[in-house]
Amino acid sequence: MTTHADILEVHDADRVRTLTMNRPDALNAFNGALYTELARALHAADGDPDVAVVLLTGRGRAFSAGTDLVEMAELVADGGDTRASTEEHGFNLLVDALIAFGKPLVAAVNGLGLGIGVTLLGYVDLAFAAQGARFKCPFTSLGVAPEAASSYLIPRLVGHQNAAWVLLSSEWISAEEAHEMGLVWRLCAPEELMTEATAHATRLAALPVSSLRAVKKAMTEPIGRQVAEARQRENRMFAELLGGPANSEALAAFAEGRKPDFTSLPDGA
Repeated sequence: MTTHADILEVHDADRVRTLTMNRPDALNAFNGALYTELARALHAADGDPDVAVVLLTGRGRAFSAGTDLVEMAELVADGGDTRASTEEHGFNLLVDALIAFGKPLVAAVNGLGLGIGVTLLGYVDLAFAAQGARFKCPFTSLGVAPEAASSYLIPRLVGHQNAAWVLLSSEWISAEEAHEMGLVWRLCAPEELMTEATAHATRLAALPVSSLRAVKKAMTEPIGRQVAEARQRENRMFAELLGGPANSEALAAFAEGRKPDFTSLPDGA
């Protein structure tokens, strides 16, 4: 069965549900609608007895370019911090859905992964990446804080010093570097990515869902409190920084097509 939504494609085969983010012209950047649709799709898959595994990927040359900066700029202009403070905002709905998802979640990173496009990897159980994919956590270059417990989950995946560089520097990380540090599990030739990821997802999907759920719960339940606490810390920091001098300069530079200049900002900005 294949169905098509405007921004999220859903395909079912062999008890694997493939969710394809479909905003290729925007590099699959997450606007409120995509956050909400992916959250709904995860809830639906978790409750569907015909689905054992979910495979997440992107359409086009990007996995996801992160949060839609056009929408972020509009949010800042309106004077609100909806994303960090409102549970019903699509961003928080997606994070809640990722935490609650009880079946194996596999990612096939087909290209660029920025921001939430990297943060998602902290919630998946297996991550495959195409050779040539690149990763970036641009929080400091946007003048904001980490998100969705990434300050806790990414160090668990890659170790403290690798995570410190990824989160502090806003520098690009190659697919090979991501694989070496443990951010992704397997590297694949681009033309083999979906075949390889689907094959592994299908092998898992042939196993009893009750056991798959039990294994995942046993692995993730012990870190639930730490994830919740990390989200609270990050949301508080994000709310303090959003719309501040550094974030305003970053968004203005993005709109004007120039490199931001943070050197003249006061300490603490």
